[in-house]
Amino acid sequence: MKNPLNKRLPREFKTEFTKYLVIFMFMTLVIGFISGFLVAGGSMKTAYDESFDKYNIEDGHFVIDEKAGSEVIKKIEENGVRVFENFYIDEETDVDNDGEYDCTIRVFMPRDEVDKVCLMEGEYPSNSEEIALDRMFADNNSLNIGDTITVKNSKLKITGLVALSDYSALFSNNTDLMFDSIKFGVAVINKDCFDSFGTEKIKYSYSFVFNTEPKDETEAKEMSDEFLNELVKITKLTDYIPEYSSSAIHFTGDDMGGDRTMMIVLLYILIVILAFVFSVTINHTITKESAVIGTLRASGYKKGELVRHYLVIPMIVTLLAAIIGNVLGYSLFKNIVVNMYYGSYSLPTYKTIWNGEAFVLTTVIPMILMILINIISLVKRLQLSPLKFIRRDLSKSKRKKAIKLPHFKFFNRFRIRVIIQNAYNYVVLFIGILFANVMLLFGMMMSPLLDNFQDKIIDNMISEYQYILKYGVEVENDSAQKYIADSLKIVQEDNEGEQITVYGISDNSKYVTNILPEDAVLVSDTYAEKYSIEKGDTITLCEVYGTKEYEFKVAGIIVYPSSLSIFMTDKYYCDIFDKEEGYFNGYFSNEELKELDDAYVAAVITKDDLIKVSRQLDKSMGNMFQLVNVFAIALTALLIYLLTKLIIEKNTNSISMVKILGYKNSEIAKLYLMANTWVVVIAEIISLFGAFAIIDMIYFAMMKGYSGWMSFYIAPVIYVENFIIVIVVYLIVALLQFRKIKKIPMDEALKNVE
Repeated sequence: MKNPLNKRLPREFKTEFTKYLVIFMFMTLVIGFISGFLVAGGSMKTAYDESFDKYNIEDGHFVIDEKAGSEVIKKIEENGVRVFENFYIDEETDVDNDGEYDCTIRVFMPRDEVDKVCLMEGEYPSNSEEIALDRMFADNNSLNIGDTITVKNSKLKITGLVALSDYSALFSNNTDLMFDSIKFGVAVINKDCFDSFGTEKIKYSYSFVFNTEPKDETEAKEMSDEFLNELVKITKLTDYIPEYSSSAIHFTGDDMGGDRTMMIVLLYILIVILAFVFSVTINHTITKESAVIGTLRASGYKKGELVRHYLVIPMIVTLLAAIIGNVLGYSLFKNIVVNMYYGSYSLPTYKTIWNGEAFVLTTVIPMILMILINIISLVKRLQLSPLKFIRRDLSKSKRKKAIKLPHFKFFNRFRIRVIIQNAYNYVVLFIGILFANVMLLFGMMMSPLLDNFQDKIIDNMISEYQYILKYGVEVENDSAQKYIADSLKIVQEDNEGEQITVYGISDNSKYVTNILPEDAVLVSDTYAEKYSIEKGDTITLCEVYGTKEYEFKVAGIIVYPSSLSIFMTDKYYCDIFDKEEGYFNGYFSNEELKELDDAYVAAVITKDDLIKVSRQLDKSMGNMFQLVNVFAIALTALLIYLLTKLIIEKNTNSISMVKILGYKNSEIAKLYLMANTWVVVIAEIISLFGAFAIIDMIYFAMMKGYSGWMSFYIAPVIYVENFIIVIVVYLIVALLQFRKIKKIPMDEALKNVE
């Protein structure tokens, strides 16, 4: 015989349709977006992983000062590798042909053996007046096939959009904190065009592939280190980047993996919160129907039957949300996420792949979580005897006396009673507001954080131009001042191998005005903050392409947010690194040094180079930050609406009774809604402190995994804006609840007289 309890399910759905619809829509959107994220991310990650074999990505590359002869190449290849020329030139480029250079493009010749190129659209260049641009760089600069750009002094027509397999993230330097797809791009040109740029700026880069493929990253590191030790004996290196440590190659894959974990955790936290909301809802229903439940239990219904009955609605809502969410995930949301990935990374073409794991993660596990949390709640609630249910006595332990309250005014004591009676509901509300505030603060803080970081960099620039020279060349410009710069790497730290810029500064420098110690160093504030360095500490750094270690005593901290750096006198530098007195390899200048020949210049660092981190993050993540904000506000509104609604429903009889006693709707609202207001305001204030602490920990752990450092910062106005947003959301919900209070009839109390 069919269970007659099932007949009440349609009525329950109809009665609470609004509540279940809101939960269903929110859960559908959450599951849909995360399903789409996992499907798109899984498909893109598969395409990324397969690209290593498909495009024969290098095991590393090295750069030397001049082209290697056949004998040198032969000696290098005796160390178990095959070497391929992969020369490139960095050229200033005018993308809008307005006569001013906007960015830098790294041009390569077509590559047929190693680091192959994926043609996304159009054709490869066939003559010296054509170029194939990186697709993402073209998108960010509003360039299309058929457009013309000026590279150096050559006008080149764009014939194709490509993705270079070794530049899935557009890092111009491996030590950069963030790639730059706006001011830096990569491109392919034919040999004639490449030769037309001359040899002054050619970077003699050689890609290598091991004859025996490493089994894993550990073996790859060992093989790369052994190869490096032999390589430095054969030729003088200016750069060496093994594949496993290449940011341009691996940043994309690492970021995809991190995003996936974050999204799964986000989904489960939300499902747990919604499961507790269902639990609160079911507890309210049980309280309301306690006499009926007691009668059914006394009539022979088992607890298991009642548990299954009350689980039906949460399971139906969750299952429908999961099914429709997955449909949306494979269609609408998948395309949104793909566009997000393509907007951040230079990935090759991909194919959508069925993701069974995504189905399990977004459907099966949420169902299990929903069942477990509600079963635990139901079993605990239904432990009481049938007689207690019939008597509406649902407390396990009876207090002899109610909690004695201070001698406040009647309204205040009444509100405190409401809060005490609904303590469980308010605890769930507080947890939800805390979680929502973590997301809302994170989304709101990022743009001001990037602006603050950018402002600090600009305010603390050493000079408008930093020239790094291949050879020490004298200039006559009075603005120019010599300096020394090199790189060392960190040893025995979590980020072993991270490079630190070493500056040697001349006496009485007008650019670095800090007093530098004679036999110690000043460290940049970013370096000190990231690695917890204090005045008096001793730091150990190592040669980038060698094993020699150096120890430096820290005499103080210098404000220089642009990079992890140490500063010393040029005399101390020459003593430490065995350089002749008067040695230099760069100029600080507030004017462009046009007298410097390009042949002598290795790099020029300007404001655009220093602020590319904030510029790129704002471009790549700006829309995501806004999405997080909207999502957090929606979650806050959902939780406040559902839980305050339950509190009003739980007190329906009391509200009806005070109406009989002559209280007006506005006075009743002051009794019940003001209690909710107290809780929401207090929960919001406390959760802001909690959210700050949580984000601080997450941010520090997140930044430790990147090269460089960006200080944690939340603009004070963000807290005010956050508070106002939550209170405005609550006020809107309170107006809806006030309408509900007005609709409660006075005869409701008479229906439930015992």
